[in-house]
Amino acid sequence: MTDHNFQLIIFKPDNVPIVGLIFGVTFFLWLGMKQAHENDERIANNEPVAEYHDPEDKVLVWPDLIYIEFIALILCSVFLTVWGIVLKAPLEEPANLADSPNPSKAPWYFLGLQEMLVYYDPWLAGVVFPTLIIVGLMAIPYIDLNKKGSGYYSYAERKAEISIFMFGWLGMWVVMIIIGTFLRGPNWNFFGPFQYWDSHLLPALTNVNLSEYVWVKFLGQGLPKNILKREFFGFLLVGGYFALLPPILTLTILKKYLEKLGTARYSVFLVLLLSLAALPAKMYLRWLFNLKYLIAIPEYFFNI
Repeated sequence: MTDHNFQLIIFKPDNVPIVGLIFGVTFFLWLGMKQAHENDERIANNEPVAEYHDPEDKVLVWPDLIYIEFIALILCSVFLTVWGIVLKAPLEEPANLADSPNPSKAPWYFLGLQEMLVYYDPWLAGVVFPTLIIVGLMAIPYIDLNKKGSGYYSYAERKAEISIFMFGWLGMWVVMIIIGTFLRGPNWNFFGPFQYWDSHLLPALTNVNLSEYVWVKFLGQGLPKNILKREFFGFLLVGGYFALLPPILTLTILKKYLEKLGTARYSVFLVLLLSLAALPAKMYLRWLFNLKYLIAIPEYFFNI
């Protein structure tokens, strides 16, 4: 906290809400899991969950609910007023075509998408994956047939559902927002938490396509002119991921989900699950091997 560069980043007016987001997510995650653990113990002891209330026990809208909402309104108004007085508004000079901000960042809630552009082409990171996210969230009520844990906190009764959702939301989306906010500096280069954001920094990285790894580095040949031959190994790898992995998972660890969900629901679930896992897989390939694209066909603007 005493490092000057670190303070410049976290106390920037644009970034203060993200700092609050981190603490808020951490606190409410702890609170939710704590309540879930307590309810799991109650269920194991054949006791009613903490959220259970006698159906005859009613709460009146007036005055009970209205008073609570009114007090919450006053507290939020005071908080926002103090925030507006103490913290400088992140306003800058009028836009200048000759002077673009560096780095130029999207609003915090879109920083996850902007970070995805590092690993995937715009048609994937900006169109396909956001569509799958929206469709996947819409499909959850139709895919999830587990009635347990409805209306009360419980982890033991919904381990798989909670774990998958937490991986997608916390492990991917929130983490990418944090990376885009605090670790991406000028030219969208990666900077450490205590590193000075030098706009002239040129990272010594050379991203290589899979076809170049295979044909040039491994086989010692030039890239074939035929696109299908050149990208054969990429098609093989991507095709194997989406064609071979589903039956393997279905016959092993996901077998019970096929029986529980049925063919249609299970197929949608599996497509969404594989798409979710594809992002961290590509991120690790980039970090470990500087792998840019598995399939690179710039002639037709098709890269994966």
